[in-house]
Amino acid sequence: MPRTDLPEVDELLAKWGAGDREALRALIPLIYEELRRVARQQLRRAPSPHTLQTTALVHEAYMRLHHQFRGQFQNKSHFIAVCALLMRQILVGYEREKRAAKRGGGVRNCTLEDVHAVMQGRPVDLLDLDRALTELSNLDAEQARIVELRFFGGFSIEETAEVVGISPATVKRHWSTARVWLYQQLCGKAHA
Repeated sequence: MPRTDLPEVDELLAKWGAGDREALRALIPLIYEELRRVARQQLRRAPSPHTLQTTALVHEAYMRLHHQFRGQFQNKSHFIAVCALLMRQILVGYEREKRAAKRGGGVRNCTLEDVHAVMQGRPVDLLDLDRALTELSNLDAEQARIVELRFFGGFSIEETAEVVGISPATVKRHWSTARVWLYQQLCGKAHA
């Protein structure tokens, strides 16, 4: 497994942020396995069966980065977090297209078990979760970011704290609060 803590990664991120489009091509092989880990985790949580494979999800995220994203990254963790967010957007987009093609087919209400499943890593309705996260982001952007990093990116408490720039204790507190809020949002709407 290639090392991803090399100074070369940060240098390539800086070059890419400064406009060197070839830097991204050089960067991806250094962190490819980590991106595949994030993609696998996202696909495990997506509704089954899913037509995208791990490699395809990584490659689609790469294409979006290459063609659409412009910006600076603090470090490798920040870059991986952005990739995780892109992968989430890709999966949500695919789910929306699939449902539109079926004229609403596959839409189901959330049960209490579904929200518990969100936090346990089993599949859950991706569109409901996306809507809830968007609403959470409007209320508390930091908590929504923490959920994205922990749930979609597979980041640990410590990695999340590093990316967000807060203490691990604060991440734990926000993570706990956000999980309760998501539970109420997803289950409350199912039982209303």
